[in-house]
Amino acid sequence: METILATMGDQLGQMLVILGAALAVGFAGSGSAWGIGLANEAAAGIMTEDPKKFGYALVLLALPGTQGIYGLLVAVLAMQKSGLLGGDVALTVWQGLGICFACLPIAIVGFYSAIWQGKSSAASILMIAKRPDQIGKAVILPAMCETYAVFGLLISILLLNGIQL
Repeated sequence: METILATMGDQLGQMLVILGAALAVGFAGSGSAWGIGLANEAAAGIMTEDPKKFGYALVLLALPGTQGIYGLLVAVLAMQKSGLLGGDVALTVWQGLGICFACLPIAIVGFYSAIWQGKSSAASILMIAKRPDQIGKAVILPAMCETYAVFGLLISILLLNGIQL
């Protein structure tokens, strides 16, 4: 029994890294999928009236997808730092917990900002249905939600870099 507990203790740090990476990808990716789905409903609606607006709608549809990319980036950085992608890094439970917590900013902010960016993109898509000449403004509006996703990404990266192994 002691051998099993010792083995679990040795691997708990890496398991916490896996949890953090999964949260970063899972939440940020889910938010992106949700946001793109919201924007897609509006895009499909305007293209039934004017299929030529596909290009405008596509730009706005892509915006909420960036949070999923940010979550993936943080997950890869966490796994790389911990040695899960190659290398021999022995992690303590506290180091694993630190890496897990470092993944949370992009997981949480990425989830919510992607959904709200999707809603904002949907509104902008409806705007270009009537005023296609306003595409520049239509892109800027949902891009404001992106700012907070970038903040979450930056904090996650800074936290990961601050953990000493």
